Amino acid sequence: MIGAEWCAAPTVFDVRSPYDDAFVASVPLGDAAMLDRAVGAAHVAYRETRRLPAHARSAVLTRAAGMIDQRRELLAAIIVAEAGKPLVLAEAEVQRAVDTFTVAAEEARRMPSGEVLAVDAYAAGEGHVGLVRRFPVGVVYGVTPYNFPLNLVAHKIAPALASGNTIVIKPSPRTPLSALALAAIVREAGALPGQVNVVTCPTEAVASPLGDARVQVFSFTGSAAVGWTLRARATVRKVVLELGGNAAVIVHDDADLDAAVPLIANGAFANAGQSCISVQRLLVHSAVYEAFRAKLLAFVQTRLRTGDPSRREVLVGPMIDGAALQRALAWVRAAEQAGGRVLCGGVAEGRCLPPTLLENVPAAQPLWAEEVFAPVAVLQRYERFEEALAVVNASRYGLQAGVFTRDSARSYRAFRDLDVGAVLINQVPSFRVEHMPYGGVKDSGLGREGVRYAMDEMTEPRALLMKLE
Repeated sequence: MIGAEWCAAPTVFDVRSPYDDAFVASVPLGDAAMLDRAVGAAHVAYRETRRLPAHARSAVLTRAAGMIDQRRELLAAIIVAEAGKPLVLAEAEVQRAVDTFTVAAEEARRMPSGEVLAVDAYAAGEGHVGLVRRFPVGVVYGVTPYNFPLNLVAHKIAPALASGNTIVIKPSPRTPLSALALAAIVREAGALPGQVNVVTCPTEAVASPLGDARVQVFSFTGSAAVGWTLRARATVRKVVLELGGNAAVIVHDDADLDAAVPLIANGAFANAGQSCISVQRLLVHSAVYEAFRAKLLAFVQTRLRTGDPSRREVLVGPMIDGAALQRALAWVRAAEQAGGRVLCGGVAEGRCLPPTLLENVPAAQPLWAEEVFAPVAVLQRYERFEEALAVVNASRYGLQAGVFTRDSARSYRAFRDLDVGAVLINQVPSFRVEHMPYGGVKDSGLGREGVRYAMDEMTEPRALLMKLE
């Protein structure tokens, strides 16, 4: 979608199911020229969107939220088909998209609020009054991955509309249908022509708008390697990167193991671990290590179903493609050869990798040090809480971390000392709500998402000073 039109392209590509390779749909294959046209349409539309009143921006977002809600079954079916996401998780993603647009509608009404600047705080400012408020900056270029093909697109589009900007989305070529469906809904909800544009094109074209002076914000969600490479090529004014991680969970000796185990199991293995905040490293106090390991294995082996994502009881679906599956298996084999022990899983079932848990994996191994993006987690015991905090921080990533403890002082130490974007107490790092600040430090990113925080990234403060005397 460019401007108000659905555009044809010289060629098409097939979207196929990651689970069984079944044909899903044929989609036009755009290119750099089409991205340029989309940027042009967004640039023209910005002349109008920048002046839209708050109530009008909110109304479009409210209508879009309602339409997503009304079409939840269709949208969930699209997510299952193109991403291989299990049905119950696809339904949850649709609800999250409803929430994202609802929050954006509320924030759109608040954005005109600013602050009074105390100009007369210094003698030179006597006789003046001042105001500060935020204004939109123009065209946002958003690039989204395959693992949350609807809600991660929503987290680009909704704050852009709420703040009066326009946007061009380049979705993952593996999962373009959700983005196209969402763009159609937003247009039907009343977005102006050119306010939301979606171009389906190969990954090779992704960098073409980064040197375009009309683009003011580049918002990327994806791998650290790609994100930082694109940032180095970008000349746009603002760059927001939501990148990868190898999220850690600390389970201390006072934790409620029965409450922690289901959360951790789902956080590590649901959606085949294909989330940047999927639980990957498990640090467990030696006093409860054996009990925790037994409970976790029992839960995984009796409660987590792997297979056809269209079946409601399945939580672990297919890997996105064969290359991702083979990479994860290679990392498991390498960890074994280095002394790691596989406790469960580790053998592919068709296009799926069942929940795989290892222990005694050396810290230099990719399964410990890098982002596996698969249903694989590693266990390690520790003796002192400070030791566990240090191990969590000994990573080039820093997105989110979970800590299970009943001690408030220990919780605050984790909050103070962990080098991550968010610390979750008695919750897993894969937990997220749409209005929280979301992003990481170190190689995990730059800037923050979460509707209001994304709006801050898509706007700039402007001061008004008036001499009255």
